[in-house]
Amino acid sequence: MEIKVCGPGCASCEKAEKVVEAAIAAKGVKADFIKVKDFQEIAKLGIFSTPAVVVNGKVKCTGRVPKQSEVEEWIG
Repeated sequence: MEIKVCGPGCASCEKAEKVVEAAIAAKGVKADFIKVKDFQEIAKLGIFSTPAVVVNGKVKCTGRVPKQSEVEEWIG
């Protein structure tokens, strides 16, 4: 499983990273966690509002910090 958190590193982006890390730990899944800070790479994913979370190539949320329960649902 590959999970990307996209954003420039602002406070909301850092919060999204922590939420995703907590969800991975809570579910006990094995995942590659990648931070994407390059705006060109983010735009290639079709994301124009950050923070954003991408799970296995599918954009799950943009422009907000997801709830941990949401992320847990996405990662199964």
